[in-house]
Amino acid sequence: MTIWEETMTDKAKLDRRSFLRRAAVGAPVAAASTLAAPAVLAQAPIVLKMQTSWGAGNIWQEFAQDYANRVEEMSGGRLKIDVLPAGAVVAAFQVLDAVNDGVLDAAHSVPVYWYGKSKAASLFGTGPVFGGSATTMLSWFYEGGGKAFYDELTQDILGMDVDGYMGFPMFAQPFGWFKGEVNTAEDLNGFKYRTVGLAADLLQSMGMSVAQLPGGEIVPAMERGVIDAFEFNNPSSDKDFGAHDVAKNYYLSSYHQASESFEFLFSKFTMEELDPDLRAILKYGVEAASTANTAKAMRRYSADLKWLQEEAGVTVHRTSENILNAQLEAWDKLIPELEADPFMKRVLDSQRAWVEQVTYYELMNAPDLELAYDHYFPGKLKL
Repeated sequence: MTIWEETMTDKAKLDRRSFLRRAAVGAPVAAASTLAAPAVLAQAPIVLKMQTSWGAGNIWQEFAQDYANRVEEMSGGRLKIDVLPAGAVVAAFQVLDAVNDGVLDAAHSVPVYWYGKSKAASLFGTGPVFGGSATTMLSWFYEGGGKAFYDELTQDILGMDVDGYMGFPMFAQPFGWFKGEVNTAEDLNGFKYRTVGLAADLLQSMGMSVAQLPGGEIVPAMERGVIDAFEFNNPSSDKDFGAHDVAKNYYLSSYHQASESFEFLFSKFTMEELDPDLRAILKYGVEAASTANTAKAMRRYSADLKWLQEEAGVTVHRTSENILNAQLEAWDKLIPELEADPFMKRVLDSQRAWVEQVTYYELMNAPDLELAYDHYFPGKLKL
């Protein structure tokens, strides 16, 4: 970065901080000088600019707006979030830098999108699963020491002026879309495949050639032959992209990205300028949106999977045990390489200990849901 760029970055941060200060305190001063003004004008809303990593038509953009709506309502209108789609200010993979530089106040993304800065980003979503679900790993973030590791990585190691929180434990991501059937690990050799983060390292080791692309670029890349198979995240986003127009075999279940959550990124400077109650609303609003997103995802993902099967002619498969076992074996080889980094070793040790303790309870306590489902809906699960 040049001296001029550093100066402009610092200026952007200072300008943004000055704007927030004026927005927070200027309106009451103006109101005091105009005694006849209605009381409702005493506090002009503070407007924060949040960009996502999602296209305007993606269900995840709607999820981000659901968060913004809750923040505005909980703050009594004192705080508003202007939710912008990917590309409105910066590219999908650039939101972390934009928040750090003060160009954005906040972002709605996933840590794996800044994997290029540090492979450790992938450990906060799309890392080795060890048997833990996304809910298990989101709980690790808040109750198992994950947030402290995240802050150490973003603030201490990378020197970023950001504060981040996780929300919405995503269902395990499908292995994805293929033009023909893939039944064994050997069938994967030579595929040009889209994924992101450590999943790229994992699947490259299994014989795939991997391209890391944002969601909006996937189907055009498939149409041009840049890739010939891909995954993104869920049936609703895949339907929105038009995945069914370029492939008809959809494989659910995989260990390549079995655990991920949204990343809600905030500028530390922006947070410092807000009153404590507004900071708390931004922070705990993530938890509120997490519950709301989960409920909406259950309804929409399942309905869109049904549509893909019944209306779009997609054949839905469950990824074979042969491929799943090969993925676990590939993780076994990749993990020691990751642990050569002392920070990643500490994070992985923490995650392993958490999963060993928590998932033991979860699995021992959980009844066999497949048995009950098959009892009431016999034959439905036959694939």
